Amino acid sequence: MSEISSVAVVGLGYIGLPTAAILAENGVRVHGVDVSQRTVDAVNAGTVPFVEPDLADFVSRAVEKGLLSATLDTPKADAYIVAVPTPFKDGHAPDLGYIEAAARALAPQLSGDELVILESTSPPGATERMAEVVYTERPDLRESKVDFAHCPERVLPGRVMVELVTNDRIVGGSTPRAAQRAKALYETFCEGQILLTDTRTAEMAKLVENSFRDVNIAFANELSLICAELGIDVWELIELANHHPRVNILQPGPGVGGHCIAVDPWFIVDAAPDTARIIRAAREINDGKPKWVVDQAKAAAFDVQQATGRAPVVAVLGLAFKPNIDDLRESPALNIATEVAQQFTGSRILVVEPHVEELPAALAGRENVELVPAEDGIREADVVLLLVDHDAFAGLGAATEGKTVIDTRGQWR
Repeated sequence: MSEISSVAVVGLGYIGLPTAAILAENGVRVHGVDVSQRTVDAVNAGTVPFVEPDLADFVSRAVEKGLLSATLDTPKADAYIVAVPTPFKDGHAPDLGYIEAAARALAPQLSGDELVILESTSPPGATERMAEVVYTERPDLRESKVDFAHCPERVLPGRVMVELVTNDRIVGGSTPRAAQRAKALYETFCEGQILLTDTRTAEMAKLVENSFRDVNIAFANELSLICAELGIDVWELIELANHHPRVNILQPGPGVGGHCIAVDPWFIVDAAPDTARIIRAAREINDGKPKWVVDQAKAAAFDVQQATGRAPVVAVLGLAFKPNIDDLRESPALNIATEVAQQFTGSRILVVEPHVEELPAALAGRENVELVPAEDGIREADVVLLLVDHDAFAGLGAATEGKTVIDTRGQWR
């Protein structure tokens, strides 16, 4: 069993690039691989193509020391970490196409005894599928002890560089040897406990963690709908209920977004469609919340138009899926803003997102949509729709006096 001195990280996104940078920080020679020339160029210049606190410093140091470089082509290495997207296809079925493509690209570089790790959040059996693709491409490797493992990330955007080091880690190996090799690699930077299991259990553990969160958020979101019907302040209700020593209700919002909680539960539903009833119901509740928010905005806009005789100006505060980051993946806020722009064609839609410099593709080019500073948006709006509780919005509630406010986060209560 050879030592690992070089690692190729395939996929330099929100998880792959931080993983590559933290490995390089700890003396491992890392080759980053990505399909985007923009990403490759950014990394080779010692910069990062997205916002994540502290990541730029890690990347800059690693590139300067010659421990991190990026390329479009998969090179030879002692170990491979695959961190590519796992989107949906045909509704909510997992699409393993990116994983399979990564496996086909790395297969020609293998000579035997390498470690191949799948970090992408995946349905049970995905690591086995990755190994199958490699062996189909390279049947000569079946007897050469290539090791496969699944090591799901469990970090919070905005704290990735901290939690990569401090959080406990689950490592699932195709064999005990594979698990031990993967553990040894992650021990180069992980200070948390590293827990060993098989690949399917590791895959399922990540999905279960996020499904647990999703179910609890769905409870809060369903409460918000019930309270709206009954004329009850849901924020006060939850605050009071949480004084019970064994109750900890989460906060409602406009939906659930991001690359994990909004996606992972569907992988369980797809794997066990007749059994995963609570998980499916939670997903449907959270996926349905954006439509409810849009309906609230439509009602407010109608009232303004009836009172003024003109189309209202609507300020939409926040596009990211969580506070203080620029990540728009699966963002309910972005979906709501897009739907409002489509339905309120006669209105000016003033979008405020302090963490982006230009409108995303879903909103760019729409004649009724402008990206503006928060103060301008609130000042000119008739209806203010707060979708993300960025710190930058915290002190702006007083400026909304006399306007119709739909605060989906309870930031201004």
